[in-house]
Amino acid sequence: MANLRAGLIGLGMMGRHHARVLASLEGVDLVAVADPGGDQHGVAAGRPVHDSVEQLIAAGLDYCAVAVPTVYHEEVGLALAAAGVHAIIEKPLAQDIASARRIAQAFADQGLVGAVGHIERYNPALQSARQRLEQGELGTVYQIITRRQGPFPGRIADVGVVKDLATHDIDLTAWVTQQAFASVAARTAHKSGREHEDLIAVVGSLTDGTVTNHLVNWLSPLKERVTIVTGEKGTFVADTLTADLTFYANGSVRTTWDDVQQFRGVSEGDVVRYAIAKPEPLRVEHENFRDAVLGRPADIVTMEQGLTTVVVAEAMIESANTGTTIDIKDHS
Repeated sequence: MANLRAGLIGLGMMGRHHARVLASLEGVDLVAVADPGGDQHGVAAGRPVHDSVEQLIAAGLDYCAVAVPTVYHEEVGLALAAAGVHAIIEKPLAQDIASARRIAQAFADQGLVGAVGHIERYNPALQSARQRLEQGELGTVYQIITRRQGPFPGRIADVGVVKDLATHDIDLTAWVTQQAFASVAARTAHKSGREHEDLIAVVGSLTDGTVTNHLVNWLSPLKERVTIVTGEKGTFVADTLTADLTFYANGSVRTTWDDVQQFRGVSEGDVVRYAIAKPEPLRVEHENFRDAVLGRPADIVTMEQGLTTVVVAEAMIESANTGTTIDIKDHS
């Protein structure tokens, strides 16, 4: 069977990583790349470098990875769908709900495989956490907390921290728990002098009543990527920077010291950091998308799921702008 012919448009920071993985992906040939600004980082490695998605399509593609700025996702995505090219588009799917809906509909109408690059789903720590939750190792889930903060990325100019970073937490929270967001209440701040928000704090609820809390900013010298899941049997802490998953068990030893017992909820039990395999998330993401294009069983972030994430992101922004709690079912 001939290898799939893949293309890549957008040769910035993420584009460089996509090119590296696609160039070494089994069953795939990266045949051409495109960027209006050229190949400034030298990722083409002798392959043709085009200026536009139309030129890239003319190279004869089976599928394409899209890593252009968010404001161009709709233009590029619709062109690929019209040409019958499967595509994986970097997150978020689009800059607003209407654009995301048009992209998702275009791929569905053409019967194409469309996916969104929410890479955190493929982080080994979160993959393991979801599997363990499905097996009931934490019992009923009570709360999910995410913290995603770090220095300001000068390369991001077309969206704020909600659509650039918080979309990771929206998607991973829904995916790990297999529950949709029901409502959100948020506050934002603008501290860097730009049009878009650079800090957000969100309290949310999922359809099963799980409480969520998300802290996201571009204003911290500390880079942090942490997901904390608390349930009836203890807590999982997933550090997606190191791909470590740690379990803090509720204790089974009765506390007899009254002065300690009176201010503690559950008692402290064993702490276990799991030894888990740590493949590169981006490679796993591409392997799954390749398999989906080939009609094999695969776990991809569908465009419908990507659309839902954009809906929740916009609800967060509306909540911050209005000072109200937003019900997601009324926002979509």
